[in-house]
Order: sequence, then structure tokens, then C-alpha cells
Amino acid sequence: MIHYMMRFAIAFSCALLAAEWSTHAAASIEWTDSRTLGVEGQGWHDTKAPFDRFPARAEGKVRDDVWNLSRHSAGMHVRFITDATNIHARWAVTSSNLAMPHMAATGVSGLDLYVKTEKGEWRWLAVGKPTGQTNNQALVSNLPPGRREYLLYLPLYNGTRFLEIGVTDGAMLKKAGLWGARPVKPIVFYGTSILHGACASRPGMVHSAILGRRFHSPTINLGFSGNGKMEPEVADLLAELDPSVYVLDCLPNMDAKEVAERVEPFVRKLRAAHPTTPIVLVEDRSYADSFLVASKRARNDSSRAALKAASDRLRQSGVKELYYLKGADLLGADGEGTVDSSHPNDLGFMRQADAHATVLGPILKKMGR
Repeated sequence: MIHYMMRFAIAFSCALLAAEWSTHAAASIEWTDSRTLGVEGQGWHDTKAPFDRFPARAEGKVRDDVWNLSRHSAGMHVRFITDATNIHARWAVTSSNLAMPHMAATGVSGLDLYVKTEKGEWRWLAVGKPTGQTNNQALVSNLPPGRREYLLYLPLYNGTRFLEIGVTDGAMLKKAGLWGARPVKPIVFYGTSILHGACASRPGMVHSAILGRRFHSPTINLGFSGNGKMEPEVADLLAELDPSVYVLDCLPNMDAKEVAERVEPFVRKLRAAHPTTPIVLVEDRSYADSFLVASKRARNDSSRAALKAASDRLRQSGVKELYYLKGADLLGADGEGTVDSSHPNDLGFMRQADAHATVLGPILKKMGR
């Protein structure tokens, strides 16, 4: 009995010490609202909620489906510098649907952390795994001492209510500077569920994010699942932005008739607001099973023919700085680039980034970037 009581007393004391240590450890973390560090990937700041992609005045102007999807934080990212050896994150998402049947929770509702190496390249470091609508996690621990620049991506297919970054009390944490030697305008991407992020395993694996890291450029992701339809109300909003390049990738959500009706007015509206800004028209990716499924092959062929015809008419009418990216090679030819014949997996997104780079690289180089 005495030995039992002694063991109980020791165990109770250890539990108290552990609880005290845990409380002390939690109290030693200093938390910073990500908004004070500068949220990038957001074209407007007059938003209804802190991490919306469209301004509040878009509600009622664009279709409800587009507005609701604009509440997702796809493409948003925070860059910061810290000498902390442990980096924590607290975040909350707006929907309890943390994952989809064909897309991991880490991509839908998680965070994605990259670090800039001594060579100036971005390297993946850690992922925030969502376990509920509100999360508190150590993203990375026991780093070697040193001041480094980090890049943290927000959830793709969920809204973000708040995001805080935590470092050990006393560690330095500050906003990062420019992406490069001088200020650069963002690349604006507009498109469908693919651009929205389906079905990247992590937020940093969508092709717009990959290209942002590759070209050291801010990017704005305006992908709207099932609703990238080149509507005039959306053109009005995009025309308000001042990007380095517009990338328009809407064919997966538009049939040939819609392409013939909508592409030219959409491009002309952007061109009227920005006479010299490059505009890239992107064909739809080939369905991975279209080599055997004739209806899907016909769907690709008809929409591409309509886009090429619209592009030719625009050029013939005098529209300059109009570029074209063919869709046949966006996902590769081996059928391994998707989860469901349509939406890319991480391999597919990397291939899409490579294909986009063949057009964007020369454009940005001409700009001196």
C-alpha cells in the first residue's frame, strides 16, 4: 500500500510538472496576426472578410456561385523573416468540410510552408495538417539557428477566418521585403477548379504557386470551381487590377459556343483598361482518358478550335500582346497527371507549371525580370 501511494504521488507530481511545463511552453510562444506581415495574392483590400478574393462590392454583382467561391483563400500567401528555431501556426477555416473525396485535407484546408535557401531558391519545409475548423500546430521545430525568409500558403478550397504565426518569445519575426531587387506587379490567373487548386495535395502545389516561386513573383489566384466562365461582371473586376500578365484559363468550364461568345468581349475589356499588358489565352488540358473516350476528345477539340478562332480574330483586329498556350501538353502524355482524368495531381500541376513557363518566361524576361 505504501509503495502504491508513493508511485501515485510520484506520478501525480510528474503530471503536475508536465502540465506546468506545457503551460509555460504555450505561454512562451509569441503570436502575430498574419495580416500585419502582409497577405499577398489578394487583389482587393476592401473585402467583406479578411481573406476574401473579391471585394465586398462584388456580392450581388457576380453570380452567387462565383461570390461564394471567392470567399476561399486560394493562392493567398504570407512571406516573413524570422530567426526562430520553432515555427507554429494557429488558423481557422470557415467550413467544416476539411477535405473532398478526391482532394486531401492538407490541400483543401491546410497550410504549406516554404523556406528560401542560401542560393535564393524556395524549398518546401512543412505542412499544416487540419484536424478541425480551428487548428494550433507546430509547423517545424529544432531548426538550426539563423535568420531566414519563409513563405506560407493558405488553404485552397476553404475560407480562412484567421491565421496567426507563432515563434518563441524573443525571436525576431518581421515582414519580408520585395520578391526581388525591385517592385514587380503580380501575375493574375483566372480560371476553373484546376486553378482553384483541385486536386493539389498541398496549397503550394497548384501551378500558379509553383510559378510564383519559380519566377520570384507575387501571384493572384482567381480560380472558381466550375465557374470560370468569362462573364462580363468578372471582366470588370479583373480590369481593376494592374498585373504584369493576365493568364486566362477557362476552357474546362466553357463549351465551344460560350468560348465563341465570351472570349473576345472579355479580352477587349481587359485590353481597354490595360493597353499593353500581356494576356495569355490557355487551352483546356486534355482529359487523361480522351485518347480512348471519343466524347471527351471531341470536347477538347471543339473548345480549342473556338479559342484559336477567337484568338485569331483578336489579333487580326489589332489586339497586341496576346499570347496562346496549347493544352495538349499541359498534363503530359502518359495519363499519370490527374486524379480523375480532369483535375491534376501534384505531378500534373508541376507539368502545368512547366508548360506555362514556356510562355510566361519570355514575357517576363522581356520585362526585365
